[in-house]
Amino acid sequence: MEWGEFLAALAPMGVTPSDRQREQLQLYSDMLREYNERFNLTAIVLESEVWRKHFLDSLSALLVLPHRAKGIDIGSGAGFPGIPLAIVCEEMHFVLLDSLKKRVGFLQEVITKVGLQTRVSVLHGRAEDVARQSLYREKFDFAISRGVAKLVVLCELSLPFVREGGFFVAMKGPRAPLEIEEAKHAVRLLGGGKMSMVAWFLPGGEEGRLLVVVPKVGSTPLCFPRQAGLPEKKPLL
Repeated sequence: MEWGEFLAALAPMGVTPSDRQREQLQLYSDMLREYNERFNLTAIVLESEVWRKHFLDSLSALLVLPHRAKGIDIGSGAGFPGIPLAIVCEEMHFVLLDSLKKRVGFLQEVITKVGLQTRVSVLHGRAEDVARQSLYREKFDFAISRGVAKLVVLCELSLPFVREGGFFVAMKGPRAPLEIEEAKHAVRLLGGGKMSMVAWFLPGGEEGRLLVVVPKVGSTPLCFPRQAGLPEKKPLL
């Protein structure tokens, strides 16, 4: 994906990256491909596809996110969507949460070299454990996840981090409507409200994307999330 195509695709998100932000994204792309040879961070290594399938896809969250807010990226992996969002939105603050130490080490290096230390931090741990800590529980304007788990699981892992009046965004594919039906009971238990969707197509391949927005309308009971592993093994159906 060329820079002009990238900018054109970002127009609906209401952002135009500066030259400095372009340099930061390029440095991030270079580091991703360099470290991937050692740590196997992503299957997408072609630079044009990194910009399209990682950067642009991550920034599509701006169709529903405010440009100034405090968020947590659940299961950040190689930094998606949190790092591209933090680069482009200079009034956004992020915590990147991941359970794998080698990925956390990579994220810390990216944050330092790209120059995001004042607004982005990395946390090593499982969401089931971290969400019980008072420092993080219901402290964020939004949570977001680009993870592969089902929506019912992601809601239990993510909604406990979100303050009342905030929301959780799940970045999903075409199966999202089915997952929404499956997750309705869990969302009610967790303090969530009526879910909504925003559809988007990734240019170049016209892959369908759906942003699922789960508003936080009440406090999450202290019994959630359940202990590590249970949300996935025994989802709240």
